[in-house]
Amino acid sequence: MLNIQLTQSELQTVNYERFHNPCPIVQKRFHALYLKEKQYLHGTIADILDIHPNSVTNYLKMFQDGGLDRVMQVNYGTNTSVLDVHHSSLVETFRQNPPHSTNEAINRIETITGIRRSPTRVKAWMKRVGLKYRKIAHIPAKADVDKQAEWLQNTLNLYIAQAQQGLCHLFFMDAAHFVLGVFLCSLWCFTRLFVKSPAGRQRLNVLGAVNAITKQIDFLTNTTYINAEVIADFLHQLAAKYHDLPIVIVLDNARYQHCKYVVALAEKLGITLLFLPAYSPNLNIIERLWKFLKKKALYAQYYDGFVRFKDGIIATLQKANEDQTYRKELQSLLTLNFQTFENSCS
Repeated sequence: MLNIQLTQSELQTVNYERFHNPCPIVQKRFHALYLKEKQYLHGTIADILDIHPNSVTNYLKMFQDGGLDRVMQVNYGTNTSVLDVHHSSLVETFRQNPPHSTNEAINRIETITGIRRSPTRVKAWMKRVGLKYRKIAHIPAKADVDKQAEWLQNTLNLYIAQAQQGLCHLFFMDAAHFVLGVFLCSLWCFTRLFVKSPAGRQRLNVLGAVNAITKQIDFLTNTTYINAEVIADFLHQLAAKYHDLPIVIVLDNARYQHCKYVVALAEKLGITLLFLPAYSPNLNIIERLWKFLKKKALYAQYYDGFVRFKDGIIATLQKANEDQTYRKELQSLLTLNFQTFENSCS
């Protein structure tokens, strides 16, 4: 049986560290040393510390091999992998051509390095180097990244600065069309769940505008269609409500928004229409509002008729302007940070 002999100075250190060391494991090691110095048997020490007797032996060997410095060493979280030798080449190939699955990653690693590892170890390595299993998103094929960057820098950012200084009201405007039906989503659940799907194809059109600074939402709804006349009504609504400062509206190039009638009316009302570059929904923050609306009002929700469906959407939009929890979520969601497409794949 192992025995140790501590100097008076070492005993004082052990007595202090067994209570005050920041690592619980190291505290147990020092407590084992202290009890052993007091002539406790290994089995008794193990019972007191609720550890295996072999652990007591290992702690004593640590002290014999390297003194108190060795007892204080904690090596958890410092494991390395043989794949680390090939870190640069593997990271570069995964950056250029991300794998679809863990099995594909295993096979590619084996092809490049000659090393084959289990799915668990490959997943652990990929997470450690910064890879995550992410769902890819689609982008318009005709989107011009350079034009978007130039417009964002030289046009939109100037108006954002003016709005932040209180010199104008800046809005992001768009129309969304919600068809009565089932909106499926993913849930954390024990078994697969089902939601009823209502009959009918009635549609609720929502024309909305989000204030870039306050995140206040103004909207207009109908059950027919969105056209230039509807846009005109909405511009009148905004002009009447926000008459204290110049109004600037960011919007896409839909024909009913870009027509001479709407452009002329906006000029008459003193509204600046700021048309997005073609195929640039990523630069319109109201697109995020529509996703938020679906999540709160429609996902996994059953409405037994169009009236309830319509009321649910409108009530959620109204709540977004009033409920503090919703307001906090929207402040975080509708930031003036814009996704760009430099990281697109062919």
